[in-house]
Amino acid sequence: MSFNSGLILCFNAYMDNLELRKKLDKCLEVFHDEMRSLRIGRASADMVEHLQIEVYGSKLPLLQVASVQTPQHDQIIIQPWDAQVITAIVSAIRNSDLNLNPSLEGNIIRITLPPVTEERRAEAAKLVKRMTEDARISVRNVRDEAMKDIEAAEKNKDLSEDEAHARKEDVQKFNFQ
Repeated sequence: MSFNSGLILCFNAYMDNLELRKKLDKCLEVFHDEMRSLRIGRASADMVEHLQIEVYGSKLPLLQVASVQTPQHDQIIIQPWDAQVITAIVSAIRNSDLNLNPSLEGNIIRITLPPVTEERRAEAAKLVKRMTEDARISVRNVRDEAMKDIEAAEKNKDLSEDEAHARKEDVQKFNFQ
């Protein structure tokens, strides 16, 4: 192996780690977004900001058509920038899987969260458990994909057996920081 091919191999290994980091970070980002959107009892703008609103002939995220505030722990206030989109926002909230009931007060949409019941807490616990397991599975899939790439590189003689073993250990030890 010449000096240049060794340099390219090191560069590719760095890029593989960078790509692995990006994929794992994306798994975590999706998990955090799902957790933020949970309705457990405390109002948060994250609960509704991802909703897609059908306005102006296309679907836009709520944050692009209105401001979202949480003045109290159990209220969300949405103030559209254009009064013509109020009905679209209300229908998007009602049709979502959040089980929220918005009320109109002039040009402001107010959502009051009901107090959390024991039944809702149990449902939320099950949902969090499922989301956590889904995130673990996606991280495992990313790691498995990286392992398969390393095995393919070893089979193609792009990596020695020792290098492949070291990279596999690195993939298994790869942690989130």
